[in-house]
Amino acid sequence: MMMSKSPATLEVRGAVPGDVPGILALISRAYPGIENYSPGQISGQINNFPEGQFVAVFEGTIVGYCASSRIDEVIALTAHDWATITGNGYGSRHDPTGDWLYGIEMAVDERQRGLRIGKRLYEARRVLAERLELRGIVFGGRMPGYARVKARVDGPADYLAKVLDGTYRDQVISFQLANGFTPMGVLPKYLPFDKASDGFAAHMVWRNPYVDPNEPVAFRVPRDVESVRLATVQLQARAVKDFDEFVKNVEYFVDVAADYRSDFVVFPELFTMPLLSFEKETLTPMEAIDRMTAYRAPFVSELSRMALRYNINIVGGSHPSRTEDGSIQNVAYVCLRDGSVHAQEKIHPTPNEAYWWKIRGGSSVDVIQTDIGPIGVLICYDSEFPELARRLVDQGARIIFVPFCTDNRQGYMRVRYCAQARAIENQCFVVMSGNVGNLPGVDNMDVQYAQSCILTPCDFPFARDGIAAEASENIETLTIADVNLADLTWARAEGTVRNLADRRFDLYRIDWNRSQPRDLPPPEAQPRGTKAPGGG
Repeated sequence: MMMSKSPATLEVRGAVPGDVPGILALISRAYPGIENYSPGQISGQINNFPEGQFVAVFEGTIVGYCASSRIDEVIALTAHDWATITGNGYGSRHDPTGDWLYGIEMAVDERQRGLRIGKRLYEARRVLAERLELRGIVFGGRMPGYARVKARVDGPADYLAKVLDGTYRDQVISFQLANGFTPMGVLPKYLPFDKASDGFAAHMVWRNPYVDPNEPVAFRVPRDVESVRLATVQLQARAVKDFDEFVKNVEYFVDVAADYRSDFVVFPELFTMPLLSFEKETLTPMEAIDRMTAYRAPFVSELSRMALRYNINIVGGSHPSRTEDGSIQNVAYVCLRDGSVHAQEKIHPTPNEAYWWKIRGGSSVDVIQTDIGPIGVLICYDSEFPELARRLVDQGARIIFVPFCTDNRQGYMRVRYCAQARAIENQCFVVMSGNVGNLPGVDNMDVQYAQSCILTPCDFPFARDGIAAEASENIETLTIADVNLADLTWARAEGTVRNLADRRFDLYRIDWNRSQPRDLPPPEAQPRGTKAPGGG
C-alpha cells in the first residue's frame, strides 16, 4: 500500500515581508528583556537583500531567523561595530558587489533547540555563499561567557584563546566553532548593550573552499531591466455637483493611465477638496473637516474599486479627516491592485494646515509592499525633511511618491528642490503630483501652482537633468515615464557617487523613537545600536 506524502513540519526558506510579525515574535522569545527590532528594520533587511534572509518554520510558526548582507572585504575583515556595518540594523549597507557574506542576526527559539535550527540556518547561509561564489562568511559572534570569568582571564582575547583550547566552554562560540567558523580576533564595542559579552565579539570567519583566496574577484552588477511605468496626474481643481461627479473625474485619469499600462498612478495632495464645492452653506474649517470625514470611507472604497478594475496601483494623494481618536490628520490612501489598502499620515503639517484645520502630524512613516517592491509616500512638506526619505530607503523603498499642494511658485520650488535632493542623496526615483487652477468657495484652496514630474538620481544611467518626465506648468495633464529599478541597484553599487554606501555610520545615524502619544513629548532617544539583539 502506497503511503501518502505528509507535509513537511520543519522548513528553512527565504524570508518574505509577510514574515515580519513572526520574526519579531521570535526575537522577543529569543532575547527576552532586550528591546526588539522595529518592523521597519526587519523589512529593510528583507527588502535590501532578499536572498540573504532565512527563516525556519516549524508547524507553521517561525522558530529561527538569520539575516545577512554582502559586504566588501576591506570592511568585513577590519575592525567594526554591529550598528555601523549593518546600517543601524536595516541591512542598508548591503553591497551587491561585496565579496563576503556578513551575518547581521541569528535568532533561534529556545524551545526548539533540539531541532538543530541554528545549524540548518548556518548551512543555508553557506549554500548561498557558495552559490554566489563569495569568499566566505564573516560576523561578530557574541561571547556570553566572558563577563562571568572576566576576573580570571587577561582580557577578551585571552578568554577567546581559552575557549579554543578547551579551558572554558562558551555557548555561542563553541557552537560556531562546531559549525566550521574560526576566530580571527576580537571586536571591541561591537554590541555595547551586550553585558554578558562586555560589549566584545569574536570576529568569526568561514572561508569558501571553492574560491581561491589568491584569485582577485570583481563582482559587477548586471545591467538588468526592471521596468516600471509611472503616471502622475496634474489635476485641475474644479467644482463638482456631487460625489459621483468627483469620482467620475478621478476615474477618467485612472482609466487613461491604465490604458497606457502604467503600474502606478499618483494624485495630488488634498485632491479631494472639490467635495466641499457643492456645499450650500459656508462652512467653518471644523465643519469642513467633518464633511470630509464623512466622505473618507466611500472615497477609499471607490479608489480600491478602481485599482482592482483597472489593474493599477493608485496613490490617492491625500484626504484630511478626523481619525478614531478625534485628531485631524492629512492621510494618503494607497490602494493596490491586489485589493489591499494602506494609509500614510502626513508627518509634518505646515503652519497653515495646523492653523486653519488643526491638522496634527502622524507618528510613523514606513514602506508599503507592492507587487513592484516596497514604495514610500511623503506628503508635500514631508519631502523637505530628509530623515523621512532616508528611513523609507533604509527599509528598501526605491520609489517615493510626493503628492503636493502649493499655491505659488515659491512654495512649489521648495518641494521640487527638496524632492530632487531626496532622489540624489537616496539614489531613488521621486514622483511629484500637484493641483492646478483654483477652487472658489473652498477656504484655503483659492489658487494652485504645480509642475508635476518624475525625478531620478543624477548619474550616467538616468536622464540628463535628473528628470525622467515633466508636465507643463499649470495645465491639467497626465505625465508618464518608464523607469528601470535595476539602474538604481547599479548606481548604488558602481555609480560615480554612492551616497548610501558612503554614509559615515561611525559619525552619525538616524535613530527613531518608538511611537509616543501625540500629547506627550518623546522621551530621550535610545539608539537602536545600544540596546537590541544583533550579531551573528
